[in-house]
Amino acid sequence: MKKNGPTLSIRERDRRWQMTRELMKEKKLHCLIVAGLQAREQLDAYYTNDATFGTVFFPLNGEPTCMTWSGSIVIRHMINLERGQEPWVKDIRVGAMASDWVAIIQEKGFESSTIGVVGLETQGPGQYEGYIPYKTWDYVLKHLPKATFIDVSKPLLEMIMVNSEEEIELIRHSAQIGEMACEAMLKVVKPGVSETQIYATIMEVIFAHGANCHPLIIQTGVNNPTWIRPMWVYQAQPIRIVQPGDLVQTEIFPQYGGKETQQQMSVALKPVHSVNQECAKVARRSYEAGLKILSPGRKFQEVVDAMEKVVAEAGCWHPSPLLHSLNPQMAASGSTQVRIEQMPGIKEYKGIKGNPSRGGDLVLKPGMVFEVEPNACIGKHRVNMGGTVLITKTGCEELNKLSTDLRVID
Repeated sequence: MKKNGPTLSIRERDRRWQMTRELMKEKKLHCLIVAGLQAREQLDAYYTNDATFGTVFFPLNGEPTCMTWSGSIVIRHMINLERGQEPWVKDIRVGAMASDWVAIIQEKGFESSTIGVVGLETQGPGQYEGYIPYKTWDYVLKHLPKATFIDVSKPLLEMIMVNSEEEIELIRHSAQIGEMACEAMLKVVKPGVSETQIYATIMEVIFAHGANCHPLIIQTGVNNPTWIRPMWVYQAQPIRIVQPGDLVQTEIFPQYGGKETQQQMSVALKPVHSVNQECAKVARRSYEAGLKILSPGRKFQEVVDAMEKVVAEAGCWHPSPLLHSLNPQMAASGSTQVRIEQMPGIKEYKGIKGNPSRGGDLVLKPGMVFEVEPNACIGKHRVNMGGTVLITKTGCEELNKLSTDLRVID
């Protein structure tokens, strides 16, 4: 891999801004509020090519303004300019309060206009009812009574999902970093190694190649269906040591240039439990069923149904999605806890039920990216596998290989 990865040009910025303005004209909007804030998707970065954790105010005509929460982010922006980097947004200010939002709308003359909003009805992971704070939005509505607000989260996210050639280069680079992280994991996993050693090995590869990463999911054991960050990230407790017969399963989230890929890397240590072998076979068949259908013109729900059929016919349950979109994660197959009542002991907990798919009517287009991540559980045994897949003009292309099947080592 090259020392320096691909970058985005000003042409890419102009493409994004032009598409956005075409959408605004279609929706008859005078201004657009794109809230990034602390949300997982960081949609402000789509317009700034920066990490501001802020909000972009994007007029139909004229230059956008980015409002961020910290002067340190503005200082970094200034130093980046001094080092020769051309900024996408020049007007970056400190102003994270609702009163700042109102002030910038008034400054730009949109207090009586039709304004689009992104962040009220988004349905990202863990943010199913948007992420703009209630106090912020309540203040905006009270202090801009003549403005008309329209949530345009869904059409804007669907627009963003179709990646350009420059963006696809970032995605390929991100997936390649993920592949190297999987390879490093495969080398380090063995009896006697701790979960923290495995975690650190993966993260070192990602950071060494100029990428970022959400905290990993890593779970170990012969029969552990948990799929969330390890408990030692939050709670002081002994670190688990890998044993013979264990499954070591991770979900890796490399992000390069704001483009995320994912790898569900699963490694089995001998002797492999027969039920885990069966779960792996089911998950792999589901993965292959998804690849057969992932192509332009298909609806997202068609792919969900094909993958779900394999898992259901095998009598398995699954606690996490079988696939979802990436950049952004607006479409996801039915999760969490599909048929989870099959897991011994789970009925003692309230509120456990299957959730429907999101974005089932999404029509697949070339340039969209999906994480195909089937998982199959029998009892408390679980195997998860998968990688990032790009929709092409004629079908799809796998961007990962190591993580798309169970890897068995001594």
